[in-house]
Amino acid sequence: MSWMKALGSGLRGLLGERRMLYQLMRNDLKARYAGSAFGMAWAFVQPLVSMLVMWAVFQVGFRTSPVDDIEFILWYIAANVPWIYYSDGVNSSAGCLYEYNYLVKKMRFRTELLPLVKVLSATCIHAFFMAFAVFMLEIYGYQPQLIWLQIIYYSFAAFCLILGLSALVSAVSVFFKDFAHMTGIVLGIQFWLTPVLWGPAQMGERALAVFMLNPMYYITNGYRDSLIYGVPFWHRPWLTLYFWAVTLALLAVGRLAFRRLKPHFADLI
Repeated sequence: MSWMKALGSGLRGLLGERRMLYQLMRNDLKARYAGSAFGMAWAFVQPLVSMLVMWAVFQVGFRTSPVDDIEFILWYIAANVPWIYYSDGVNSSAGCLYEYNYLVKKMRFRTELLPLVKVLSATCIHAFFMAFAVFMLEIYGYQPQLIWLQIIYYSFAAFCLILGLSALVSAVSVFFKDFAHMTGIVLGIQFWLTPVLWGPAQMGERALAVFMLNPMYYITNGYRDSLIYGVPFWHRPWLTLYFWAVTLALLAVGRLAFRRLKPHFADLI
């Protein structure tokens, strides 16, 4: 498959720029909240406050019943952590070429690095929230298990999905300026199609069959499988196969779209 070879060579080329990627990622994290009193802390405070509000409303206020004998807040956090990663990575990538327009106009700069920088920045924040999820499990008395390491696999799967979408979204946003705003709306709709506040058992068979087409179903369900239910990913072979087929296709399409549209970026930005 020629497109697989091209994709592999493209990824190897990006990884060859490790030092530049690290510097850009570091600067990106600083620049996000430059000028604010708490600086980069806002990257962690905002999602944490959101989780605490959910805990106060559902766990303390409404006294929501456990889901599958699991405290609601733990069940919720296990799926919300990968969703924060996904939405942050895709949303921030939408306008990254405009944000770094001074680099886009440099002839020798590899603009393919810019969506990757946004995804890597989101990955750093995600690492913190993965640790927070594990901390919450321990607070509620759950002992560390070997299968918890499976979230590394699902994090990598999420990374690949976000990377494919970020390349596509960032490239298209240059030609359709409203596309970045549309991305936020689509993510808002997708949130309700993703099992964050609901579980597969709460859905009918027909509805679930449709929702399972959403690749984030595999990721959020996988985090719960890893941290709560103890289900290995190879116990879901067809879902795993479907997810990687969609993700590899998005990586290929995203890379192709970026390459085809790249010559026009400097003129339009």
